[in-house]
Amino acid sequence: MNTWRNASLAVTAAAVLALTTACGQDPGTNTNGQSVGAANPAGAADSGYGADTGAGAGAGAAGAGTAAAAKPAGQLAVWDSKKLGKVLTDSEGFTLYRFDKDTPAPPKSNCEGDCATTWPVVTAGDAKAAAGTEASLLGEITRTDGTKQLTVDGWPMYRFAKDTSPGDAKGQAVGGTWFASAPDGKKASPTAAGGGSGAADESSGDLAGLSVRKDPKLGDVVVDARGMTVYRFTKDSAWPMKTACTGACLDKWPVVAPVSKNDVDGVTTKGFVTFDRPDGIKQQTLNCSPIYTFAGDKKPGDTNGQGVGGTWFAVSPDNELVGASE
Repeated sequence: MNTWRNASLAVTAAAVLALTTACGQDPGTNTNGQSVGAANPAGAADSGYGADTGAGAGAGAAGAGTAAAAKPAGQLAVWDSKKLGKVLTDSEGFTLYRFDKDTPAPPKSNCEGDCATTWPVVTAGDAKAAAGTEASLLGEITRTDGTKQLTVDGWPMYRFAKDTSPGDAKGQAVGGTWFASAPDGKKASPTAAGGGSGAADESSGDLAGLSVRKDPKLGDVVVDARGMTVYRFTKDSAWPMKTACTGACLDKWPVVAPVSKNDVDGVTTKGFVTFDRPDGIKQQTLNCSPIYTFAGDKKPGDTNGQGVGGTWFAVSPDNELVGASE
């Protein structure tokens, strides 16, 4: 019994030490504070693209299987996939799907029983529109079991049970009827507008999840997959990992969703961990510092968030605050 307990304590201590070291702290540093996210980086984006043809591809007639527990959508976000274009995700960065055998007008789900085990429904209760998308497109339907399921422009939303990491899209094109959803409820595609706010989308479509752009005024700054400038908030804390940007703040400063470590070009991967925020949103960090974009930046190359309030600053490739006074 003591041997098992000692082994368990050793594993726990090793995990804390690994995360502490990843966050740039010396062994023995006090790690008390708000719990941080998982120490493992998010899964690879676009992994298993269209590869799965397993159960649940059909209409999902009610069978012996029990539907998987429905999970809330939370703060929706938009993932720019090199293969799929703009993809709608839940608060944890997981791809949302739509089913061709459903109907949007009137909104109706035809995925029950075994189908709903493979394609867990997304509940509507706490859903919030992704930054730059139309909140009026969000709705709900009441399923036969009483669950309120999220709809986007009438299309019921689902996850795929075989997507195990943020950025996975293994459900894409399964059975020729399941497709990742664009932010406007249409099928995601590289050429789709994606239900954005109407601002011109000048994304190159060929950028890594995080990469470096040379700004004529600021020098080298980190950008996301759309080429949008990445920022840090000086009121946040890297260790213990905490955020001071919550609620309405996130409308102006959307979090950067988890990025695969293999989808980074020229940017530090020190302390490259996912932050499990208290509001349930998954957020990417650089050296354990939470990172964001700015809703006031309308196109790649904009740096309108630089210096806002004396607390928001663009990020250098080694996670320094660009232009901030010491």
